[in-house]
Amino acid sequence: MIKTILVPSLGTEADAAAFAAAAAVARAFGAHIDAVHVRLDPVEVAVGMTPDTSAATMIEGVVDQLERDAQQRQEQAHQAFAQFCARENLAIVAGASAAKDSASAEWHVEIGREPAWMARYGVAADLIVAARGGPEDATARTILETVLIETGRPLLIPVAGVAPAIPPQRVAIAWKATPQAARAVASALPFLVQARETVLLSIDEGDAEDEDNADRIGRYLAAHGISAAAQRLKPGSEGGAATLLAAARERADLLVMGGYGHGRVYEWVFGGFTKLALAEAQLPILIAH
Repeated sequence: MIKTILVPSLGTEADAAAFAAAAAVARAFGAHIDAVHVRLDPVEVAVGMTPDTSAATMIEGVVDQLERDAQQRQEQAHQAFAQFCARENLAIVAGASAAKDSASAEWHVEIGREPAWMARYGVAADLIVAARGGPEDATARTILETVLIETGRPLLIPVAGVAPAIPPQRVAIAWKATPQAARAVASALPFLVQARETVLLSIDEGDAEDEDNADRIGRYLAAHGISAAAQRLKPGSEGGAATLLAAARERADLLVMGGYGHGRVYEWVFGGFTKLALAEAQLPILIAH
């Protein structure tokens, strides 16, 4: 059951997609949205930009400008949040317990580094909804990486400009017998039990054991009342990841997948399928690590 949803409020155009998806989930499950905006610490940033601590006047000027920028960004983010709540008719309450099983929202402001604060809030959320941002949006990208790796919670990534179907009518599961994919499937159960159609998509790598594993996850889903068809895909010339994403786009409103990463978290070094899906998928993704 989904009762608490974390949404990073960045004060950018990417917020609209995240808020819309979060509202759809909140209405479907009577959940509470925690919208979190993080202001950079201007002193910390200024000192990092100006390592010569003797340049006190320069640091003071930088701090003042950073503080003005942070205040403007916070005001923009809060205005977008308030307009979102009014548009979606969401009650603004203090804490999920005050919502009484109806969709609601709450605004939070913290000071520091955005990824770290999102990880702190994320560990206490049932679901995190965050937009991927534009190709040059390093902040949004780093938040996705951080909450996926460090919270242990599922992450829903919407598509900008596309209203999400919640509950989804058709769900595709990118299946491979790994802990990440298994956690993603378990996290998706609230959506899967309401879907009209579920399909297990896997890449045919010529291993009979993979087919057996797909049968097992099919039986697991059946035990939860979910009937899932299985489809093994031959990888095309563009590669297995692109083949699977294209099939999911044709078959589903939502893709459920495991997130696979290696190396340092903050260097955008996820494995090929995860990296491609986070960057280019043209349908909403529910992902777990």
